[in-house]
Amino acid sequence: MKKKTEPDITEYPHDDKSRPYLCTVCHKRFTTKQWLTIHSKRHDGENLQYQCTYCEKRFTNQHNLKRHMNVHSSKYKCSECGKCFCNNSDLAVHRRIHSREKPFECTVCSKRFTTAGNLMIHSRIHSGEKPYKCHVCGKAFNHSSCLHTHMTVHTRDKRYECPLCSKRFSHSSTVHAHKRRVHSNSRLYDCPYCGKLFKTNSDLKCHVRIHTGAKSHLCRHCSECFTSWYQLKLHLLKSHNEGAWLICNICQKKFLNGSSLKVHLLRHQHLKQYACRECQKSFCTSAELKHHQLVHSDYKQFFCGLCGKDFKRREGVVRHFKKCSAELGLSSV
Repeated sequence: MKKKTEPDITEYPHDDKSRPYLCTVCHKRFTTKQWLTIHSKRHDGENLQYQCTYCEKRFTNQHNLKRHMNVHSSKYKCSECGKCFCNNSDLAVHRRIHSREKPFECTVCSKRFTTAGNLMIHSRIHSGEKPYKCHVCGKAFNHSSCLHTHMTVHTRDKRYECPLCSKRFSHSSTVHAHKRRVHSNSRLYDCPYCGKLFKTNSDLKCHVRIHTGAKSHLCRHCSECFTSWYQLKLHLLKSHNEGAWLICNICQKKFLNGSSLKVHLLRHQHLKQYACRECQKSFCTSAELKHHQLVHSDYKQFFCGLCGKDFKRREGVVRHFKKCSAELGLSSV
């Protein structure tokens, strides 16, 4: 007989009446006080007595630890990338990544997804539904993970540390993503147009837009569509007065997100801690340094899928691809 567990509410909208018990740490809601008590133990480090011997993740009870250990078992292992899963159904869903099977289609923009949950989350882009609201500042989000990430702005809680570089994060999942992006050389996702390899599926999706020019981000107020979420957000602010600018308190310059404002403030402080070994030129961020270092390299990682011309930078191949498509009489969209 299977042990009864509280349904996972992270992917579903809910109201205060049906789930009256609120966790004061992560703001998840529960139907009974008992489920809230069990959940609250996850936030208490002293109650996480059961530790996984493989990845050192901790759990409140032996049942959860035993269920987690299945992840490290080879019983449900993907033959393509070696990733392990707790059960066969999770493995079957994962395999769609490699087969590119996407059975769930959005009725508004025809974008397809591997799971019904991902389709439901995507549909909120069109409906404008934001069921997850911050109780501190009132900002609303269309996904619970976005709310959890946002809450760290108020709590400044970064309890998870990367064992390789000691950088700290608010969520354990962010640590795993950081290790894969920064410390791993494994690239399992290949571009079907040019064969370039990527560490994550999200990186591959961003890259493919270079070749397709796809504009999957639709404005819910008008017929405009955009290639990136950033462009859509900028459009909503400028054309429909939706959202709010983040303003520098020194020069009053406006920004769309906190990370851009943070980098901008470093420029006011003249903090340039990333220096080029070739010419000693300094930069505020590691991304700027990496972009600059292409000046000293002959390596051209981008190439046009139509004519084969090589480029050092992404923006160069994007401009060229549009021009090349027009010359060949092809549509870049």
